[in-house]
Amino acid sequence: MSSMDVNQVLAQMRELAAQAGGAARSSTNPGNFADLLKNSIEKVNETQQHANHMATAFETADTDASLSDVMISIQKANVSFQAMVQVRNKLVEAYKDVMNMPM
Repeated sequence: MSSMDVNQVLAQMRELAAQAGGAARSSTNPGNFADLLKNSIEKVNETQQHANHMATAFETADTDASLSDVMISIQKANVSFQAMVQVRNKLVEAYKDVMNMPM
């Protein structure tokens, strides 16, 4: 694979990541890691609350949402929660590795 192919793949990955995040992030201002983590947790919470609201509305027939829309929102909430758990596990693992390093 040539360097041109690698650069194209990296550019595509960055573009897809920006689309998935909703907005492109500036590489000159990466932000605070704690703020990023807090925002991610809040986004997962919002996703779960939205899924619960849609499920309740569907059960009580308050909305015209279809069963497929409700199931998709529930699955999105589940996937985002599982991803957050995996990130947490990796952070705990990294913390343990740092704490076990000799001084």
